[in-house]
Amino acid sequence: MTDRPTTALPGAQIAGRPVKVGFISLGCAKNLVDTESMIGLLRNTGYQITNRAEEADVLVVNTCGFIDAAKQESVDAILEAAQHKTRGRCQALVVAGCMVPRYGEELAREIPEIDALVGTADYPRIGEVVAGILAGQRVQQISDPDSITDWNFERVLATPGYTAYIKIAEGCDCACAFCSIPLMRGRHRSRPIESIVDEARRLAGMGVRELVVISQDTTYYGLDLYRKPMLARLLRELAQVDGIRWIRIHYSYPTRITDELIEVIATEPKVLNYLDLPLQHGSNRVLRIMNRPANAEGCLRLVQKLRERVPDICLRSTFIAGHPGETEEDFELLLDFLRACEFDHVGVFAYSQEEGTKAGQMEQLPEEVRLARRDRAMEVQQEIARRRNQMQVGRELEVLVEGRSPRGRGWFVGRCYRQSPGIDGVVLFRAPAGAELKPGDMVQVRITGVQDYDLLGEATEPLTVDGIAQEQDLILPVFHLTRHQ
Repeated sequence: MTDRPTTALPGAQIAGRPVKVGFISLGCAKNLVDTESMIGLLRNTGYQITNRAEEADVLVVNTCGFIDAAKQESVDAILEAAQHKTRGRCQALVVAGCMVPRYGEELAREIPEIDALVGTADYPRIGEVVAGILAGQRVQQISDPDSITDWNFERVLATPGYTAYIKIAEGCDCACAFCSIPLMRGRHRSRPIESIVDEARRLAGMGVRELVVISQDTTYYGLDLYRKPMLARLLRELAQVDGIRWIRIHYSYPTRITDELIEVIATEPKVLNYLDLPLQHGSNRVLRIMNRPANAEGCLRLVQKLRERVPDICLRSTFIAGHPGETEEDFELLLDFLRACEFDHVGVFAYSQEEGTKAGQMEQLPEEVRLARRDRAMEVQQEIARRRNQMQVGRELEVLVEGRSPRGRGWFVGRCYRQSPGIDGVVLFRAPAGAELKPGDMVQVRITGVQDYDLLGEATEPLTVDGIAQEQDLILPVFHLTRHQ
């Protein structure tokens, strides 16, 4: 990764002091990476980053537009930021992210406090945008979402310093009937391997131990840029980066899971035996309505194949309940599919009607039906998850320490390979008296019990700690992180 010049931009100071910029980031981890990049770009050109909205001269809201609830949350955050402008110190309000390509002009009309709009392909120009609005301009920087992103950026992590998301591509070529992401993020554009590995080395130098590999469809990686699937090759390259201990794969598409990828998961120690595999439904009829190329039988065979080749693999998936056209019989097939697959972790979402999508134009099921089906599916999965967790009792697992646990003296909280940050539960474990563990340390923990979605355990004695050689200079921005998609 090439460093950005550190020359301060015009407008980076007010009355002889640095301009303070605060961020509110919403949506998925991919959006969070964009926020981290904007923070890095601004800090590198003379701006100060604050995690107190009331101190900010400029507030940037990085919006999510995936479903109605996310859009409403984004609008609420913009209105909250607008109050800081009308009543407080804030002098400028920037709205960025997924809502801008589709709703930016409407937002600017309805919320006059907005000074600038920044599209999903334009965050590398955030420094110019902020300088412009502080000079009295109103800025709309909205390029075609298919634009090629400049990947050579600095990042300031908004995650704990031992974990980082690494985005390997932008956009999506899938045409799922329910999804508006291609309208907001454009077509799939893979990032060069050299750029990704370069960033991974830099993150490792900052103290990062866990890389979470993300994009809209990680298994599509390379098909555009290299004309063949390249995720397995990329994972092998990332595994060579000194300092990285865990590599976790998210957003993999079932029809593009290759034997080579399975082999890398099975044999490369740094690539965790963990796979996020969004399948969306268990009824072939609904999958066709959704315009998903996979079928339930093929997905079940894939799950069985993964467990045969990688016996202790942890599988996560997501499903949609109440999609247009879903009958009660279809929904029962979804429940049967959950029981057959026995995923370790599952998220079930009630279908949300999205403007501009094929499913959005179909006859909709009543909201109460969608919500009730979501709840029923989660009840089925809760029992499965408890049973899968119970199978871990007696195992000794490597745990990444995240901090002290509120359970009391001598208790700590961390995660094992089965637990992705923020969505899959944690390991609550007791360490020997006087143990000095810090976030980012790796310890061996014997699992002794289960508490809901969490695991309970005890650090093995004698306690061996693999600590971080270098701690990251962490700046936590003003942000709210939600998990849509």
